[in-house]
Amino acid sequence: MDRKQLEDLLTHVQDGRTTVTDALKILKNPSGEIMDFACLDHHRQVRTGIPEVVFGENKSIEQIVAIMKKMLSESTVVMATRVDSEKAAAVCGQIPELTYHETARMLTGNYQHIARDSHRGIIAVVSAGTSDMAVAEEAALTAEHLGNPVEKLFDVGVAGLHRLLSRYHVLESATVLIVVAGMEGALPSVIGGLIDKPIVAVPTSVGYGTGFGGVAALLGMLNSCAPGIAVVNIDNGFGAGCMASAINKK
Repeated sequence: MDRKQLEDLLTHVQDGRTTVTDALKILKNPSGEIMDFACLDHHRQVRTGIPEVVFGENKSIEQIVAIMKKMLSESTVVMATRVDSEKAAAVCGQIPELTYHETARMLTGNYQHIARDSHRGIIAVVSAGTSDMAVAEEAALTAEHLGNPVEKLFDVGVAGLHRLLSRYHVLESATVLIVVAGMEGALPSVIGGLIDKPIVAVPTSVGYGTGFGGVAALLGMLNSCAPGIAVVNIDNGFGAGCMASAINKK
């Protein structure tokens, strides 16, 4: 059940086409679908504004195919994250209506159910380096499939700040920014000192030995002296896209 179906049900109760008793029977069903290896939460978008999304990294091809087929039958946009190219090719071979985004490692579908008129403005997705693009693309695609207009600005890290300043108009035009950086994780702090927009900072695992797989970037972002910055987990582009979408919601 999506928001429109819920509104239709309440309208039917209001005008007498559905009884209160029948409506209660429908609403008591949380729209969960129990499978042998998963319990699908089809009601999640109504409750939270974000549909259930498949984490594909540790699932088999057969599990992803079965789950995605069920989800495609519902009236919500469909997303699966952390799907490698070999697994994606096998899944798309069985479900051709899905699209694979190789850089972001995401499968998506049911685009007709994207709610494109429910957000206030643009989300800018900014990455420090080209090596951070996989996480930045995951964030951008997530935000787009949640209905947000997105503008991307890649490879503008602190090693060459002139690159960032030359695109200042992109930062200023956004309602909220997702800023993705590895190494020392300084870029969110720099941008936070330039603009008055909320920033969702994403540390990546990109870096050398003392980067500790993104821990150095994470700690740098958490210790930022620039106000208005919130930080998600290492490499969590999906979580950043969801948070930015919630901030951008009308």
